[in-house]
Amino acid sequence: MKILRTREKVYENLKQNKNLSFVPTMGSLHNGHISLIQKAKKRKGNVIVSIFVNPKQFNSKKDFHKYPRNLKKDIRLLKRLKIDYLFIPTYNQIFSFKTKNKIFLHNFSKKLCGKYRPGHFLGVLDVVNRFIEIIKPKYLFLGRKDFQQLFLISEHIKKNNINTKIVSCKTIREKNGIAISSRNLFLAKNEKKILMRSIDFLKKNKKKINGKNIRLFTKKLKFFGIEKIEYLKIVDLNSVKLKANIKKNCNIFIAFYLNKIRLIDNF
Repeated sequence: MKILRTREKVYENLKQNKNLSFVPTMGSLHNGHISLIQKAKKRKGNVIVSIFVNPKQFNSKKDFHKYPRNLKKDIRLLKRLKIDYLFIPTYNQIFSFKTKNKIFLHNFSKKLCGKYRPGHFLGVLDVVNRFIEIIKPKYLFLGRKDFQQLFLISEHIKKNNINTKIVSCKTIREKNGIAISSRNLFLAKNEKKILMRSIDFLKKNKKKINGKNIRLFTKKLKFFGIEKIEYLKIVDLNSVKLKANIKKNCNIFIAFYLNKIRLIDNF
């Protein structure tokens, strides 16, 4: 595994590489990231992983500084996975150049997380676009747990006619059904039980949830111990429109707080 820290080193090492599979991360790697990397390794060509905690997608400096980081552990893991390249840029390496592509924000960016996290998706698209312009990958591997993010990146790529294909990968869950997230590290055992019970309850009652009774479900989740629910919505995965009832190709989307930790999921 070769570690690259500057744009110049990326250009130098990858300029002849036309079959790159790219897995962007913010570090604190877990089984979800490992799954993306393993899928990338099945493709023909080299695999490059990035580790960069992007300050532009956080709504508070406190949340940015609190985000879990363990670079040494991440490097050891990536060496074991035998990836080809690891890109660990500084802030200036990412944001000190003028981009070619214009950021395209689909209207879906104003819903769900976008409604409660102003500027978040602009920050996400900005950094992903910059990574794409630097690395020029053939494939970009993203998880469906962050479906809204995945959709918006896909629309940006289409709008700018970027020659990168998104590979959408399923959400990886713990044995108890909890979607794996770096933020889960902050949860105590009893809080994980609350999370497990809440997600299990929603999954079992998914077809019963509708626009008229959704408040009853939020009350039930608070009874379980969920501190605050930002949203509990039904979304058509094809049209990305909010729906009143569960139909074909619809998922439940939720954002909530446990121990002041913001978590999201969809299923």
